[in-house]
Amino acid sequence: MLLTKSTNFIIGPVATLLGYIMEAIFNFLSAVTGGNAKTGVAIILMTIVIYVLMLPLTYRQQKFSKLQAKMMPEIQKVQAKYRGKRDQESMARMNEETKEIYAKYGVSPSGSCVQLLIQMPILFALYRVIYNIPAYVSQVRDVFTPLVDGLINKVGIAESAGIMEQLSVYNQFTRQFNNENFLTNTGNYAANTFIDVLNRASTADWALVESNNLIVNNGLADAARNAQQAISSYNSFLGLNIGDAPLFALRNSGGSILVIIMALLIPLLAALTQYINFKLMPQAATPNSGNDAADSMANSMKTMNTTMPILSAVMCFTLPAGLGLYWIAGAVVRSVQQIFINRHIDKLDIDSILEANQAKAKEKSKNKVRKDAGTQNVTEKKFVEYSSMKTKNMGRKVSLTQAEEEALEKKLAENKGRKYRAGSMAEKVNLVNKYNNPNQE
Repeated sequence: MLLTKSTNFIIGPVATLLGYIMEAIFNFLSAVTGGNAKTGVAIILMTIVIYVLMLPLTYRQQKFSKLQAKMMPEIQKVQAKYRGKRDQESMARMNEETKEIYAKYGVSPSGSCVQLLIQMPILFALYRVIYNIPAYVSQVRDVFTPLVDGLINKVGIAESAGIMEQLSVYNQFTRQFNNENFLTNTGNYAANTFIDVLNRASTADWALVESNNLIVNNGLADAARNAQQAISSYNSFLGLNIGDAPLFALRNSGGSILVIIMALLIPLLAALTQYINFKLMPQAATPNSGNDAADSMANSMKTMNTTMPILSAVMCFTLPAGLGLYWIAGAVVRSVQQIFINRHIDKLDIDSILEANQAKAKEKSKNKVRKDAGTQNVTEKKFVEYSSMKTKNMGRKVSLTQAEEEALEKKLAENKGRKYRAGSMAEKVNLVNKYNNPNQE
């Protein structure tokens, strides 16, 4: 269900948290505007808040990209050194030398991926909240409640489904209407489904709802009209209803210059802002660098940077304008952040960072050597002790505590009749025990 909060074990909790932020923004706007909160403004503010909160992650990712670009020539040299060598020893050496380069620069091979893995659930949850505001903002949900209660209690669930079937957005929700919980309204399933549909309904869809005979005959015309007016007021942004697709707004502009301008401006700005954002991002290696993998990645990025803005413009014409507004706000915020991040990173003394990282790598290497040496000393000490049990103590019984003797007898009883590998520690212990206990089987 769309209206029901996401139950995904990753996206769900994040979306719920972001929903609290969105509701707080709506309450703030209602207080400022006298109860007439604007969805468009809330989307912009929400986007700004989230991207500001993710700024530390974005900065770390960009810093990683900067260091990665610096160390890439060294990695390419190692790859060229072992090119064509597929034996196990060569692959192991190449991996070891590559690890040393990453340690030198103080970064992890998965560093960029980790940042993205943290950001992606947040962005998906943000999209979920913005695309389905009534599920997370009670103020917006309450707009639909009188009409939906009337549909369920007066018109009937099955008959109301027939009304929804006439709307252009019905096909997006066929799975919900066919769900076994729909007719019984289990867990308010039917109510949530009706709100999902009405929340996506265009201006033309609302006209069909208001004029439907079942709505009129059951005295729900005023409830439908009030809901439509309230949601239109929420969705009004510079003369455009962001619940409508720009293409629909162009066809039904009524000659309004403002509506026509906004309907064209949102898709164009979505494409332009994303293009600018791509240009400001750190670029991959230049094609024809001599490295096939790097060249392939660079060409792919170049193609994506060209096609994605165009694709965004095309999609914005047919999707609700509010989604395009979210894309624009996100691209603008990211671009502003990127400008400041680029300036800050450009001022970094990369050489000093490398020196500090190299010192850390050396210290880490020394600690590893000490640890390995300590482990080896302990192993050698144990070996000497067990060896002495075989040679030094052959003329006398080895002295054991009562607890040690009981534990040894229990172990030997468990392994009675077992053959020990020649030269193994278990064989040595067994020989010592037989020497100390010659009468034991």
